Amino acid sequence: MRIELSEKIKNLQPSATLAMAALAGELKAQGEDIISLSLGEPDFPVPDFVKEAAIQAINENYHGYTPVDGYAALKEAIAYKFKRDNHLEYLPNQIVVSTGAKQCLSNIAWALINPGDEVIVPCPYWVSYADIVKLTGGVPVEVQTSIETHFKMTADQLEAAITPRTKMLWYSSPCNPSGSIYTEQELRALADVLQKHPQVVVVSDEIYEHINYTGNPHASMAAFPDMYDRVVTVNGVSKAFSMTGWRIGFMGAPEAIARACTKNQGQVTSGANCIAQRAVITALQTPVREIQYMVDEFSVRRTLILKLLGEIEGFKCAQPDGAFYVFPDISYYLGKTIKGTLIRNASDFSMFLLKEAKVATVTGAAFGNPNCIRLSYAASQDEIKEAVKRIKQVLQ
Repeated sequence: MRIELSEKIKNLQPSATLAMAALAGELKAQGEDIISLSLGEPDFPVPDFVKEAAIQAINENYHGYTPVDGYAALKEAIAYKFKRDNHLEYLPNQIVVSTGAKQCLSNIAWALINPGDEVIVPCPYWVSYADIVKLTGGVPVEVQTSIETHFKMTADQLEAAITPRTKMLWYSSPCNPSGSIYTEQELRALADVLQKHPQVVVVSDEIYEHINYTGNPHASMAAFPDMYDRVVTVNGVSKAFSMTGWRIGFMGAPEAIARACTKNQGQVTSGANCIAQRAVITALQTPVREIQYMVDEFSVRRTLILKLLGEIEGFKCAQPDGAFYVFPDISYYLGKTIKGTLIRNASDFSMFLLKEAKVATVTGAAFGNPNCIRLSYAASQDEIKEAVKRIKQVLQ
């Protein structure tokens, strides 16, 4: 019997970060000494106050199906978090809890995108944006940025990218993979452009919100009164609370969008995990200062990796303002042959580092920039030192 897959799934690209992590895992299982700087996963244990809340939930016999859009108590905690941290007023009926922020993004796409609708995605963008848009019939419109502009889209670029078919704008701040953060003034400039195009809905991915090294408050576009009714704010607990495997993301949105996302989720996964939801209530009600120790350590690692990469010829780095990635431009190496390997693009370079240096990174092509690679510094200082040492040795 010949199985014929759908055209949608045949055209869907696998997640580059997950693919590289899987390949690195296979090599480790074969006995290779691989250092992985590919996944965006904090190496800290989950905070004790979160673990204790999960244990309490188990002891209180939380085990049944949850409401599709999340426990009422968790939605209240999310509303509290949005008001405390972002000065955003969301009612519980505007909040949807999902199995990770990625499901939030998927729900939004299925709820809003019709075939042929255009979605603007500033490059570099998180690996799944473009493929989620394509899977729902939309057309991602990539807006190229550069290391000189700190990988941020300008108002003029946004204006030039908008057409009569533009339905949405998706961006992350702090950005995965560049670590760039849009200031309030920069977001205001983008919002001023969008005022001329009332059909455009904005998705603001703020999952790295608390991992911010600038000393300035995080800015949310939905905080602008003239944008509130057309912005979906996506967040979660994976990064700041080191809860990647707990799979809880959430959004605040105009009520009509929240209802549509709940409808879609009800036919796909239903409600998110009951124990994780109960633990997240405690996480969001806890003062942010209780997780500052992780941010402080990431800041130390950022300084370390930038210093070490700066000693390698051909690595051009912008200093990330947030998240835990560096996104160096490695175009210096493109077209060169190193140890018998022709480096045609960033994908070749990333695979070369895996093979020769035993260091897993991710090609920038997956993020919409074929001249860069992404390295995560959500790894120990010793691992970072050894990884960059290996990279430097093979390139010399």
